[in-house]
Amino acid sequence: MGCAILVVGPGEELGELARCFRSAGDECDVAQVVSAAEILERLRGGEPCDLVVVDYFLGDGKLSGTEIIREARALDGELPIVAVAEKGDVESAAAAVEAGAIDFLVRGGRLQERVSTLMGKVRKLLRLVEGNRLLREQNRLLQEADRARYRIVGESPQIIELIERIRRVASVPRPVLVLGERGTGKELIARAIHAAGGEPERPIVTVNCAAFTDTLLESELFGHEKGAFTGADDQVRGKFELAAGGTLFLDEIGNMSLSFQQKILRVVEYGCFVRVGGTAEIHTDARIIAATNVDLKERIRDGVFLQDLYDRLAFEIIHAPPLRGREGDTEVLARHFLNEFMREIPAFRGKRLSDSAVQVLGRYDFPGNVRELKNIIERAAYRDTTNEITPEDIGMLEKPQLHVEGGNFKEKLDAFGRGLVTDALERSGGNQAEAARKLGLSYYQFRYYYQKYSGAQ
Repeated sequence: MGCAILVVGPGEELGELARCFRSAGDECDVAQVVSAAEILERLRGGEPCDLVVVDYFLGDGKLSGTEIIREARALDGELPIVAVAEKGDVESAAAAVEAGAIDFLVRGGRLQERVSTLMGKVRKLLRLVEGNRLLREQNRLLQEADRARYRIVGESPQIIELIERIRRVASVPRPVLVLGERGTGKELIARAIHAAGGEPERPIVTVNCAAFTDTLLESELFGHEKGAFTGADDQVRGKFELAAGGTLFLDEIGNMSLSFQQKILRVVEYGCFVRVGGTAEIHTDARIIAATNVDLKERIRDGVFLQDLYDRLAFEIIHAPPLRGREGDTEVLARHFLNEFMREIPAFRGKRLSDSAVQVLGRYDFPGNVRELKNIIERAAYRDTTNEITPEDIGMLEKPQLHVEGGNFKEKLDAFGRGLVTDALERSGGNQAEAARKLGLSYYQFRYYYQKYSGAQ
């Protein structure tokens, strides 16, 4: 196992010590550093260093060994630091360890043997330190991947305003109601509020209220006691308990029955509930974020949604804007989804959206919103046999925009034919042979219709 060792301090004695460390392992890179300032600068700059050796009494002539150890320890809490001295005692060794050293090495006879023994202990420690660093790095990457998965992509004024509202409400522990059409990213907004509201380790639990009957939803949210019903062989904690200290996202809350809305209202008001089959009240501090794609005000007027529950949930109401109302975001999202798809499946790398594909996407209303756009882009990348995604790959070949003149059948038929010819010519760059092929006509048939409709214009 190779390692980088820095020996701090002037003098031939430390030079001899450096040679002993080199001899203790062929793979060790040992450097003698005269100034403590140099080693501290290296540590601040993130240069690799596995072990620091400091003369405990002499230091570097400016800072004492104790000061160097403390400053180095402050920069890296896991860095192994060894204090060395010509002579030592229990009191000096204890003081060095208190300052942050892992060991105290006394120079003198059998120095090489002592250094070899020390390196055996250091290598075990380095393996543990490296293992911990790898675990932290993996955890960091997983957290970044999770945040990336739920980040809100867009540059439109509507998204900028949305992010600002998320930022403002995230730190306020009150319910939030997210309204919007299907596919607009309501769960993404809920996760963004959760992520911005505290430590990332806090739980966020999602429940689709439309997927359960009242009986099953009660057990799902509140949990149940052993023997509460047939098959309840063990006590089970519900989603309110699992979300303790974090966020409970209730999706499709508009589909709850009136009787179950009363139970949710009690939890929102008092923060307490009872497990199915239980008697003890359980407190929950989970933040509730609810979402729906139905018009709750209309449901309140129809008597199928509680006004009180709406009022409790609506501390803040966030509207998820539909894609057609997000200026310029269709292209931004399309390129984002294509890049994500290529990153996930390397076999599709190297593809790009053609200008015509971007134009077609920009003119489409997307009734399924962002979710529909993502599906369209991924299917287009899969269908494409070249490196350029076209309207044909997207499956959105536009019909010609025809201005139908006149009112009788013949006039409308002529207008439609004229529009077909004009559109085919535009898509073929004025090449009549190519336009004929696009319409499935022979060149002479196309020439007939072209002359006919040109004369009629």
